Amino acid sequence: MYDLVVVGAGPYGLSIAAHAAAAGLDLRVFGRPMASWRDHMPPGMFLKSEPWASNLSDPKGAFSLAAYAATQGVEVRHASPLPVGFFASYGLWFAERAAPPVDERTITSVRACPGGFRLVTDDGTTVLARTVALAVGVMPFTDIPAPLRGLSSEQVSHSSHHADLARFEGRDVTVIGAGQAALETAALLAEQGTAVRVVARSDRLNWNTLPPPRQRPALEAARAPHTGLGCGWKNYLYAETPGIFRRLPETTRARVFSSALGPAGAWWLRDRFESAVDVRLGESVAGAVRVDGRVRLELVATTGRVGTVDTDHVIAATGFTPGLERLGLVDRELRAGMRTVRPSSAPEASAVFESSYPGLFVAGLLSAPSFGPSMRFVYGAAYTAERLVAGVRRRLGVRGGSLVTVRQRQASSAPVGEPRLS
Repeated sequence: MYDLVVVGAGPYGLSIAAHAAAAGLDLRVFGRPMASWRDHMPPGMFLKSEPWASNLSDPKGAFSLAAYAATQGVEVRHASPLPVGFFASYGLWFAERAAPPVDERTITSVRACPGGFRLVTDDGTTVLARTVALAVGVMPFTDIPAPLRGLSSEQVSHSSHHADLARFEGRDVTVIGAGQAALETAALLAEQGTAVRVVARSDRLNWNTLPPPRQRPALEAARAPHTGLGCGWKNYLYAETPGIFRRLPETTRARVFSSALGPAGAWWLRDRFESAVDVRLGESVAGAVRVDGRVRLELVATTGRVGTVDTDHVIAATGFTPGLERLGLVDRELRAGMRTVRPSSAPEASAVFESSYPGLFVAGLLSAPSFGPSMRFVYGAAYTAERLVAGVRRRLGVRGGSLVTVRQRQASSAPVGEPRLS
């Protein structure tokens, strides 16, 4: 049995792997490295987070985004957005240097077994582990509004389903949403010659402002400190004190999770968007039907007015909702025995990111209802990796800095040469 299997090789999975390897754990990492960034974001997109808040985490801090940029002859600067492709390349560079080799097979099943967990890969191989960290990212949790779910994939898609928007060139597309994904997707569509409109239920679009310089007068910095989630004391609490957030009443956490850091566009996108994209504000999708090969959307305004729009395709940039019921790879019996955080149905996580099922840990968006908004961003990976690996060590009964007792147990429980993959 491995000490730890990490399911997922995005920023959280790779950061956990880096800390676990440095701690001497015997581990495996499964998944396509940086898959969301490589396979689910079209060319031309930029990081919304500041470069200094977008580091993957290793114990010594040796493999930062700035360190990678230096190897490429690039300087990362505050208030200067980076292409998502550059960030994906950084993640691959980090994976090669800070983490053990990644197995790109997909884990399709996680279930309990004596002494730990039995995992199965997409080619049917069995992997045994004492502990498991679910760092599955956001893709299992895509949200498409109920009125659109009856349409085919040719008629509706989620914004994260597109590595390339070229298929929509010269067509008519309606984007649903008011956040960065909706606004940037719409801008990219318009810039390639797509007739595009944005439909948003909010009565106005929110735009982030140009961040102030990192170095500011002390009084100004004290009024609105920089954080990995933006300026301000509220953001500081979300970014720097996830452990305190976890101790808030469940109803308070649920309210903050659903409302904090709401939909907003990046400051650098505003001019590109406003000069190119039509917007229908204060309208919600009430229905959608196929008419003559196109999609007819029924839109209801906050005033009660009802209208229709005919379009070739609908892109729902409507975010992600974490929940165990969407995580099909986790065995049903295992899911049924886990406590969840209402109303999201995400697993309740301990202070070390362990679910209520001993040995099963969660990271990233799955942990956000417990630890707060920072877990929706790369910035939360450092806090997660350090504490989660400490929790794994505790679960394994490791004391001090040694894994000798674990190795001895492994040696005594399995014949020499017995594989842990079958």
